[in-house]
Amino acid sequence: MFLKSTLLALAFCAFASTAQADSIHTITGDTTGAAIFTRPVEDLSGLSAIGKDVSFNQFRFTVSAAGEYSFLTTAAFDSLVFLYSPSFNPNSSLTNALIGNDDLLGTTTSGFVTNLAANTPYVLVITGFEGFEYGKYSTTIGGPGAVTISAVPEPETYAMMAFGLGVVGLARRRATSLKTA
Repeated sequence: MFLKSTLLALAFCAFASTAQADSIHTITGDTTGAAIFTRPVEDLSGLSAIGKDVSFNQFRFTVSAAGEYSFLTTAAFDSLVFLYSPSFNPNSSLTNALIGNDDLLGTTTSGFVTNLAANTPYVLVITGFEGFEYGKYSTTIGGPGAVTISAVPEPETYAMMAFGLGVVGLARRRATSLKTA
């Protein structure tokens, strides 16, 4: 089933864009055990009443050329995708939302075609329909320019970085106080 969905994704990306795709980029992942949020409804008119505490992954990216890009996610669960620019905040999931989709080719596929600007930050969010919808997925992005993915640190990474900076600051403070003593 997952292989069939992946093949559908490639077919969608090949034919969705009117311009010849110079770049096709595929992202794979797994939302099992990922951070949770309350997702928007597909048309971005509000927050979902049943999409509370759903797992999500996010990917920050830019494209090298302006134009029409196609997005297709195939998953082992009922997936939704949302595009944000310039940033995404899971505590305010309607802010900066540009487009969303559910059930493009069936319940395990979601995607859209939209115009993107070159060198503009975007965030793609992959999530489930309900809280028990999570698992492996593959997202294919195709369009006229190269897609550059940049890492989005997990909250634990920020905590570890803050702890490390605190330790360095404490060590410097202690070294300074030893010099003056």
